Amino acid sequence: MINSIKKLKKINAKKVLLRLDLNVQIKDGKILDDYRLEAAKETIEFLLKKKAKLIIISHLGKAEGKRDEKYSLKPVALKLKEILKQPLKFSPEHEPLKVLNEVSKLKNGEILMLENLRFNSGELKNETLFAKQLASLADLYVNDAFSVSHRSQASVDAIKKYLPSYAGLLMEKELEALAKILKPKKPFIAIMGGAKISTKAPLIEKFLTKAEKILIGGALATTFVKEMGFEVGKSLYDKDSAKIITKLFKIKGAAEKISLPIDFVVLTRDGKAKVVRPDEVKKSESILDIGPETIGIFAEYIKSASTLVWNGPMGKFEDGRFKQGSLSLARLVATRSKGRAYGLVGGGETVAVLKMTKMEEYVDFVSTAGGAMLSYLGGEKMPGLKKIVK
Repeated sequence: MINSIKKLKKINAKKVLLRLDLNVQIKDGKILDDYRLEAAKETIEFLLKKKAKLIIISHLGKAEGKRDEKYSLKPVALKLKEILKQPLKFSPEHEPLKVLNEVSKLKNGEILMLENLRFNSGELKNETLFAKQLASLADLYVNDAFSVSHRSQASVDAIKKYLPSYAGLLMEKELEALAKILKPKKPFIAIMGGAKISTKAPLIEKFLTKAEKILIGGALATTFVKEMGFEVGKSLYDKDSAKIITKLFKIKGAAEKISLPIDFVVLTRDGKAKVVRPDEVKKSESILDIGPETIGIFAEYIKSASTLVWNGPMGKFEDGRFKQGSLSLARLVATRSKGRAYGLVGGGETVAVLKMTKMEEYVDFVSTAGGAMLSYLGGEKMPGLKKIVK
């Protein structure tokens, strides 16, 4: 059961501490992709309509407990203000006790956004003191940041000890969408790409009991074929994965369910793209995409699905020579979704690929989460959901 803000009867004049994930890419002060900001809009507008006094908290980048202006949330605040089309005050302070005066001046339906919480080491350490200080700002706490709810940090975990806690509308949607993956309609096809096998292994193992096929691409596939004894040249792979892969293949039925590429697109020594078989990769080459025959095989599985989940690109899609695998699968997932299959796509790079096709509206649910989605579906602990999901 989700303790949703929809269950709140009286929000009028209440100070609401709203945890969002506004961790977006910024270059030269400009937001490169605002999909997380757009996704937060519904909850913000819901609370403002109820005349709440809104205090937005978030993080940005890899600030490690000290102020670093390159990770300031100010550009994000300006963009969010533009998206909401209403006033939003940004405080350059991240210390809760330094904004008490600003919070006290908030009127019903107004927004104050604080500076990057990760400028305080107490956030990263899940410190009780920092959580108490944050809690002192508000009457209620709302977590609408599913994408960081797998982390034990003060603004998503410890804070819930000190305030009545609820799920935002985006959080509710994320959990309802993922429930359809936990109990999938068959046939269930999972597509896994990206890099580190260690972060994906728990989910692959979980899916072995649920999925008809798990399609592996990206550096994940490179790691598998490396551990199977093939040459991978200069390709990216997870060097610490041998034991994990051995363990996976010892699971009954794993060899039949895990589908690896039968051809790759490599970058040759002279800078050209070439299609090769796994046993044809040279030491001077890098595997950067799945090949055309693999796309065809994966396509047949995707077309057979009643449930689809995709996390992780098939290769270096940022380079036009190596984007076809990822783009092809993105189009296939979008075409199959909303009708013949329930399709869910998650993870920043995966969503970026989907957006390149301009077909994201055809997918049933596009998650704002990557690591949190993997953790949740893999059955790992989710500190941010305690007291919110019962």
